[in-house]
Amino acid sequence: MIVTVSSPEEMNELGAAIARQLRAGDLVALDGELGAGKTTFTRGLGEELQVRGAVTSPTFVLARTHPRPDGPPLVHVDAYRLGSPAELDDLDIDFAGSIVVVEWAAGMLDGITEDWLGLQITRPRGSRNAEASTDEGVEPRTVEITPHGERWAEFALPGFKLS
Repeated sequence: MIVTVSSPEEMNELGAAIARQLRAGDLVALDGELGAGKTTFTRGLGEELQVRGAVTSPTFVLARTHPRPDGPPLVHVDAYRLGSPAELDDLDIDFAGSIVVVEWAAGMLDGITEDWLGLQITRPRGSRNAEASTDEGVEPRTVEITPHGERWAEFALPGFKLS
């Protein structure tokens, strides 16, 4: 399924909408270039889950755990500097007892789980898109959401217009 996101606020709302469907053991994999909106998405997800601590770009840490007042913690992972799925596994994350969001997840999930929700965030390029976005100051993003495994077989996104 494909969603067009026109502003940081909408990316935040997308994170919140997906957060409402998450439970312990869920893994969300985010991919997209720098500035695509991965952390903005995760902020919305964290706000909806009412996590403790600000959800920031994980540039300087590999994984940060955000406790919640009620429910499983959110673990926010930056896989950018990891070389293999084994290195992700070496972080000793409690995947079964947490909600895990992995940025730069491409190629990092082999053997970790069969059930995950993948989001590929694409920012437009080229002068035509730049001209089109000057009115609002923000380029729209395309978010391709791909469910993997039995857990996500019935995934739907109520309230969002799908492309």
